[in-house]
Amino acid sequence: MSTTIFLHLYLVHKEIPFCTCLRKKIAFPKKKSLSQSDLDVVQFVNAGILESNGSCDFEDDTCGYESDPGSDRWIVNLQGRYIYIEGSHHSGKVGLLTSPGLHALGESCVRLVYQLTGTDAGRLNMYFRPEGNSFDFLLWSASQPSDNWKIASIGVSNITDNSKIILEGVVSPDPKASIAVFEINITPGYCIVCTFEENHLCGYNNRWNPNLNWLVGGGSVRDSPTSLPTDHTWDNEYGHYMYVDSIYTTSLHEVAQLMSPVTTSALSGCLSFYYQLEQTRSNLFVVYTKDRMEHYEEVWRANQSTHNWSLVKVNVKASHPFQIVFEVAFSSTKGGYAALDDISFSSQFCNNKTELVFDPSVANCNFDQGLCNYSQDHRDGTKWTRLVRKPNAFRFGDHTSGEGGFLISNARLGYQQEYVSHLAGPVLHANLQYCLRFFYALNHFITEDALAVYIYDEEDHVQEKIWSIPKSHTGMWIQAEVNYRRQEPAKIVFVSVCKNFWNCGKVALDDITVSQGDCRIPGGSWLPAPGRCNFDVDNCGFIQDHNDKGHWYRRTGATPTSFTGPKGDHTTGVGRYMYIEASHMRHGYNARLSSWQIRGFTGDQCLTFFYHMYGLGTGSLNVYLKKENAPETLLWKRGGEQSISWMKASIEYKCEQNHQIVFEAIRGLSTHSDIAIDDVLFQNGPCEELRKTSPHDPESSNQPDWYSFYA
Repeated sequence: MSTTIFLHLYLVHKEIPFCTCLRKKIAFPKKKSLSQSDLDVVQFVNAGILESNGSCDFEDDTCGYESDPGSDRWIVNLQGRYIYIEGSHHSGKVGLLTSPGLHALGESCVRLVYQLTGTDAGRLNMYFRPEGNSFDFLLWSASQPSDNWKIASIGVSNITDNSKIILEGVVSPDPKASIAVFEINITPGYCIVCTFEENHLCGYNNRWNPNLNWLVGGGSVRDSPTSLPTDHTWDNEYGHYMYVDSIYTTSLHEVAQLMSPVTTSALSGCLSFYYQLEQTRSNLFVVYTKDRMEHYEEVWRANQSTHNWSLVKVNVKASHPFQIVFEVAFSSTKGGYAALDDISFSSQFCNNKTELVFDPSVANCNFDQGLCNYSQDHRDGTKWTRLVRKPNAFRFGDHTSGEGGFLISNARLGYQQEYVSHLAGPVLHANLQYCLRFFYALNHFITEDALAVYIYDEEDHVQEKIWSIPKSHTGMWIQAEVNYRRQEPAKIVFVSVCKNFWNCGKVALDDITVSQGDCRIPGGSWLPAPGRCNFDVDNCGFIQDHNDKGHWYRRTGATPTSFTGPKGDHTTGVGRYMYIEASHMRHGYNARLSSWQIRGFTGDQCLTFFYHMYGLGTGSLNVYLKKENAPETLLWKRGGEQSISWMKASIEYKCEQNHQIVFEAIRGLSTHSDIAIDDVLFQNGPCEELRKTSPHDPESSNQPDWYSFYA
């Protein structure tokens, strides 16, 4: 989302003259060695009349931006009029710069001119803080040092009244390290919208080619021998646009790519732009979307030449963040030129057409209330059976909450030999990339046919196998992820096969989800959600309380002591979780794990987490609300052995001042007293789970049990 400004566009080709009326003269810190031409390029046109809604050029003051009193201070450079924070010999620094309360803008674009200097400068983060919310949402982050100013374009959805932008500078303990912000500009609309009338070019940049690149056209200085057009925006010689000139081509079909900023979320709507193309000798002008896995998808291709500005409108439907790529290729140096101007985007589809965006969540199911949109072929003679288990120490429950519904194949007393169980989902639309996720659990009999996933057509004919069971641990829920794409409507079918007693795969299934996109690319925003921790990467800011008598450990797999603790984490089955090791503690000793400081909020807040309390000697798990200069408040408590499964807990609480949440585990009577937690989540608003009826279903089967399944 950030781009270094390419000076060659201005210095070599001279399509835009240098700014002759600079907004301000810059005096840089002595460790910055930038030329005046570098500074000329980063000036915002008409920047002196920036909107006051969070925008600031730091010319006269900080525009209401303030350093957080609890962090290191940002310093205003009085000569250069930018704001910065620098390192020191002794320790690193963390400075928070908070904007004034913003006005409601809806979809907006934040453009930031910034610089990180030093070999290991640190990191600059940008957060969005909604009013009355405990958490700041990470929008953007940069850690790459540079010798010049860079521009980042960050899309923000739904800026509401009194929300704020937060800049966090994390500076390394190095006196040569610093982080500086030259300008911040907040405007309504999408970041991919651009008229190319400002020198920051809206964050668009070339995918670098040593010969053929997009150049800035227009202005009063022209060196190109090609007869270029006037721009579309102003329809005069002073306006600007982007163009590619074939005279710089050195090889057959050399490609020039102009890349938009990366969107911060999935977008669907109408992309429009104006273009010109001299189409001689098979010139190509193609528009793609590109995701973070470098996958290109063509959305438009020019099929005729035009010497006048021609409008293009094309619908874009993306299930993940993306870039727009404008690509031009020439077959010779006499191929003429291609030009581009006035890129726009609307959340409404083109020509006011009502396009139904297919929602693949019709194939989602956690089996708490039934089979959802799944069905079975009763001609099999056997079937998948839905079970609901109350929490207990012998029979495993579902993955969703530990006490909901799930499916099990061949769910009869003993093993029925030679069976095939089919579970078919709803028909999904064609020509879309899908990500299928589900959880499965196995018994001791692991065969290739225990569970497989197939794609069937609408007539129930097998098209392909997309997944078969890998070598897996038994007795625990494990997540599977599968990417697939079909050119015709199709449905997902889960198949379990049993050939004989020694080659039989009894398997459980739960929490099926289907989404558009690639499983490797997070849907919606690519940035982590605040207030969420699965402990897979680190402790997420949770810290040990040094006044306790035990310790929380981060672990993957089973705990060392038999007949206590989980076999794997709750998130995927192969990730990490936090737990206490009872063999390291005495009876009655406690271990306390405290959250980071959580900002006070208005209304309700919902805390959910999963806990594991299995073992005959299990002690207790308590959750406290901790406020400064006040006694701790007990929010939730469980004591004794609860279940062999991960159980879900939901806590609703209110707190308008800064606070911490404390997880306290107390060791029980024996070493069989390990206690674990995983998948902690804070969310604004009430807990939906507390307002739902119990998932226990008297009509669900009570034939088999998890004890025999996992014995």
